[in-house]
Amino acid sequence: MIYKASEFVFEPARQVARARRVLIKPSAAYPLPYPVTTSRETMAAVIRGIRRVSEADILILEGSWHAASVRSIYRGLGYDFPRVISLDVNDCILVEVENPLAKPFALANFWVPNIVLSCDYLITVAPFKVAEGEGALTIANLLGLLPASKYGESSGKGKDQLERLGLNNVIADLYFTLPFDLGIVDARMKFYTGADPTKGEIEEYGYIMVGEPFQVDREAVKATGTQAEYLRLISMAKVEIESVGQ
Repeated sequence: MIYKASEFVFEPARQVARARRVLIKPSAAYPLPYPVTTSRETMAAVIRGIRRVSEADILILEGSWHAASVRSIYRGLGYDFPRVISLDVNDCILVEVENPLAKPFALANFWVPNIVLSCDYLITVAPFKVAEGEGALTIANLLGLLPASKYGESSGKGKDQLERLGLNNVIADLYFTLPFDLGIVDARMKFYTGADPTKGEIEEYGYIMVGEPFQVDREAVKATGTQAEYLRLISMAKVEIESVGQ
């Protein structure tokens, strides 16, 4: 579904009314406002929608590969929502989760925060970002769930370890390993960025896109006439899974 941003009212799925815990994964790895990060306005709309139908615990979870703590980033972005628990990936207890793909693109197992596995409904909310000519949207946003303690470099160069494996390969694996229920593209603006994810060009767009993460990312990529390699890899894996099931 595509909504005009000015008219967006989040209508949660039926599962949310029965959930005990709902997790929201924003894009909030940098202490910089939207569109570098997920807008407070969109986060607030999602939380209001959940609260209309549920008294479930609402958790916000993000990790940072940089010097700034996620908790300080939350404060800077105004993520000060009442009755919402804000967590830092790097403070969580980690568990190893098996990749269900018979032929993983990058990793057969992932270390992830255990809190993700205890949640009943998972939402990823990402800005409308085109990074170096490719879409980086709700599924790419799942990279922030990977802890720096397991995947970082002692040199402090961030995601070098994952980059050697190919970030698109890792993202495709994460789609199947941590299947999120809903993806929301915060498309009030389009953000075109290069090698530095904190700088780029902004274009007004004025929409919010909501749907299953693969579907919503594919629609967003179509809207910009760009590509997303991780979507191609996911499509390949889906075909292989379907062929095995027949």
